[in-house]
Amino acid sequence: MSDVDVTIGKRKSTLEKIQDTLEYIRPALQEDGGDIELVEFDEASGSLRVSLFGACDGCPIASETMTLGVERIIKQRVPAVAEVVTV
Repeated sequence: MSDVDVTIGKRKSTLEKIQDTLEYIRPALQEDGGDIELVEFDEASGSLRVSLFGACDGCPIASETMTLGVERIIKQRVPAVAEVVTV
């Protein structure tokens, strides 16, 4: 994934990179009947708040999904994200 939008030649914002990454992750969650939604990103602290819903809401392994999957991928693709918090 490039951080340059080739159609207009500008750099993507951190929020756009986060949205792109959530779209990348979303199909895997949807396969199991869940989904993820961006709630808020605080650029100063690097804290990203997301909401899991559908089958993910209340799932006994949702915390593992967040840590081993969602958070790891987001931090790899968007270095400005320091933490991912589920709300």
